Amino acid sequence: MLTKTNYPSPLGQLILVSDETALLGLWFEDQKYFGAGFDLRAIPEKQTAISDQVTTWLDEYFKGNAPSSEALLLNPQVTAYRQRVLQVLRQVPHGQTITYAELAQRLSEQGAATSPRAIGGAVGHNPLSIVIPCHRVVGSDGSLTGYAGGLERKIALLKLEGADFDRLK
Repeated sequence: MLTKTNYPSPLGQLILVSDETALLGLWFEDQKYFGAGFDLRAIPEKQTAISDQVTTWLDEYFKGNAPSSEALLLNPQVTAYRQRVLQVLRQVPHGQTITYAELAQRLSEQGAATSPRAIGGAVGHNPLSIVIPCHRVVGSDGSLTGYAGGLERKIALLKLEGADFDRLK
């Protein structure tokens, strides 16, 4: 059974969607592609073991700590290709960034397609904001490119993580 939980983050309301086994979605309430693939109005609000685990992780994250997401049970509802992109993103350390070119290189090393459109689509449609850190992806020149949660939130998340803004534009 699907359930949803609200999380009042310092950057705005987050909505978590999970089933009995894993987190399926985590979005800022007003972000692009909010709730994509789910009828959020039909999903009952309920705190579960999965949502408790995720809210504890978010509490630590927003305190400025670097909690590991490895223990979180995640099951983003995306294509196999997007799953590969998201797996690479999970490997980007807290406080660091990766360029789209570096992301393409890592995918190429795994034998995956490196089409800029496909990579951008996977990053932009990430259904697990913050936990899968798509906010750490920057342009090849270090520019702070778009983020489905909004550029201001991307900057705030990177500042919270202590990212090196001398390298970013």
